[in-house]
Formats: sequence, structure tokens, C-alpha cells
Amino acid sequence: MPSRPQYALMSSKDKNMVLFICSSSAVVFFDFLIYLYMADFISLTFFPANIDPSINKLQGLGLFAVGYLARPLGGIFFGRYGDTIGRKPVLFTTMLITASSLLAMACLPTYQQWGLAAPILFILLRLVQGMAFGVFVPLTWIFIAEHLPRQYLSVGCSYVSASFFVGVLFSNAFFAWLTGSMSPDQLIDYGWRIPFIVAATLSFLPLLTWRFVSESPFFLAMKTVRPADHIERPFTLLFKHCKHSIFVGLMLTLIIASVTTVVILILPDLIELRFALDSDLFEFSHGLGIIFMIFGCIFYGLISNYENFGRILVIGCVLLIGQIFAFYYHLQAGGDYILIMYALLGFFAGIIGMIPAIFVQLFPTNVRSTGFAFSYNIMYAIVGALVPFGLGYATLIVSFSPALYIAFIGLIGIIMGLYFYRLPEFKQINKII
Repeated sequence: MPSRPQYALMSSKDKNMVLFICSSSAVVFFDFLIYLYMADFISLTFFPANIDPSINKLQGLGLFAVGYLARPLGGIFFGRYGDTIGRKPVLFTTMLITASSLLAMACLPTYQQWGLAAPILFILLRLVQGMAFGVFVPLTWIFIAEHLPRQYLSVGCSYVSASFFVGVLFSNAFFAWLTGSMSPDQLIDYGWRIPFIVAATLSFLPLLTWRFVSESPFFLAMKTVRPADHIERPFTLLFKHCKHSIFVGLMLTLIIASVTTVVILILPDLIELRFALDSDLFEFSHGLGIIFMIFGCIFYGLISNYENFGRILVIGCVLLIGQIFAFYYHLQAGGDYILIMYALLGFFAGIIGMIPAIFVQLFPTNVRSTGFAFSYNIMYAIVGALVPFGLGYATLIVSFSPALYIAFIGLIGIIMGLYFYRLPEFKQINKII
């Protein structure tokens, strides 16, 4: 199948494509995280008032978990269309669905106005958005990998990975401003609608430049070599020829999902369960850790362009294991250097930025979207649904539980790194079956 030379340089069109995908990814990740930051207020708005505040908290977190559980449905339903009708139309559809669902949520009546219909509509919209998010994330990595010259595959995918954490950083800043500028009563009354309106507006903006986005050259080349009577069967081909790739993809997703969920999303709450730290300093440390994780993603993406992927993964996971234990021992000693320790933890956690570059090479072109979306979202749903509750309970018993879990994930990463190190060569990215 024809493709660009391996050592071709990036053109201005390539750079614009990376900028478009990265900015869209940051916005969509912000869209998905709204429920995590606004769980309490959304629960009070869309569910009957409860005397027990913990029930309200669980209701809000349940809405966040719904999005994770919907992701496999989106990966299975939309993923196959990325292999049959094209990457570009599916990417456009998921972005449009995300923006439209957010706008609809912003306009929903509350429980006091519509009763039980309000939470039902909200949950349905959350399911739709979760399904769209489930295929958007893997498709962004595929889109970049199939557009850029081969020598930029790893760093291009790492830029996309870093952009997701830019979305997390923006979420932290936005919701810190929102909760600081409005009272709880104002947030319950009308303030909860503001992030949905902002997210919907930001999600519609990339669609204005859609005519400048081109279809994947790999998909276009694949269509030209197919016979006229070809029948699209991506799932049949996937499970017939790519069982091994699915398993490897599940393991790689376990690493990505676990590090992202623990280090970026829930670690501050887990630490507060057992350690007493200055809240302002700790909040700033967490933001600094995200910034350094962005740098870490790009750093590992750059060096994996020139070094063996397996070797870099092994070294990176060893450093991550060492740092997570150093981080917790430092907390136990008082946490005087929390800024430095959180920054180092974020940087070493950036090892996950290089993983999508190998993920896209696991599956042939004609089942890449299906295989990536299926394996990625199945494992991410499991991690997103179980790990926060499991680690929350375990941390109450053993304060080092998050460190032990990340160490376990690091060991899996080392095993996967040794496996890739011994492989003579990856499949060609333009292979079809």
C-alpha cells in the first residue's frame, strides 16, 4: 500500500493537523471531566434531596461512572465505522455528538421542574456522550499516526496524549475559578450550567475548520485496493486474525488507564484520606504534577522515536515504581518537598505518552479502528469503574495502597517492555488483512 517515505519531514499541513487534533482532544477531555468536578451540584440538581450528603456524592459519582460504562458501547458501535466509512466522518460525528449532548444538558430542566424525567434525560445524554468519547480518543491517535511521516509517529501520538492532560489542567483551573467566584447556592441554582455551555461552545469551534481536515491517506489507499464486491467485516477479521493483538492492547490500556486514573484523577482524594497536608500547597502540587506529566509524555515520545520501544518502556516503568514509593515515603515523613516529588511523579508517569504509538501498530489498517476502540474501551471501563472505589477502600486499610497498585501496573509495563524488546520488528503500519 502506498504511503509517504519513512523519513519525510513534517509539512505545514501536518503541523496544522496535529494542532487541530490536540486542541480538539483537550476540549473533549474537559467535556468528559465536568461530572467529576461538579458531581455534588449535579446530584443535588437532578436527584431528590437526601439528608445524607454521602448519598448525593455517590449519585454524582454514579453519573461519572455511567460515562465510563458507555465507552465500550461506543467503541463497539462507532469503532467499526472508522474502518468501513472512514476515519474523518466518524471523528466529525463523535465531535458533533459530544457538543450537541453538552448543549442539551445545559438546557435540561431540574428535578424540581420535571421530576423523574430530568435525571432520566440527563443519564441518557451522559450515555450518548460517553459512547462518542469512547471512539473519539483512540481515533485521534489513529488519525495522527496515519497522517504523519513514519519517523514522527511516536512523538505525534505523544502530543495527543499530552493534550488530554492539558484538558485536565484547564479543568482544574476552570473549576477552581467557578467554585471560587460563585456560592454553593448559586452553583445549584444556575451555575452548574456554565461549564456545559462553555464546553459545548469550545466543542463546536473545531468543527468550523472541518473542511481543511483530510481523510487518512491509509484509509483512502486501502479503499482503492478493495474489489468492488468487497464485504466489510471488521469484527470477523479482528477476532479471527488479531486475538493476540487484542490481548496486548488490553494490557497496554491497563497501564494507560491505571496511571491516568490514579496519578491524575484520584490520587489527591486518596492522599487526603490518610495524610494531612496544606490544601492550597497540595492543590498547586497536583497542578504542577500534571504540567510535568505533559512534559513527560512528549519526552518519552521523542526518545522512543530513536530507541527501542521495549527498552524505554522498561526503564520508564522502573523509574515510575521507584518514584511512587519515594513519593509515599516522603508523605509519611511530613511532605516538606511535595512540589518536587509531585513534579517528578508526574514526569515519570508520562511514560504512558509513548504507548499509543505502538498501540496503533498492533492492528492492520482495515481493522485498526475496530480493534483499538474495542480493546481500549473495554479495559478503560473496567479500570474506571473499579479502581477508584477499590483503592478508596484499600487506602483506608493500608495508606500505601495507591503506591502498591501503581507498582503492580509498573511490573506489567516491565513485562510488556521485555516482550516488545525481543520482537524483531513491528508490523508495518499500512498492513491489511
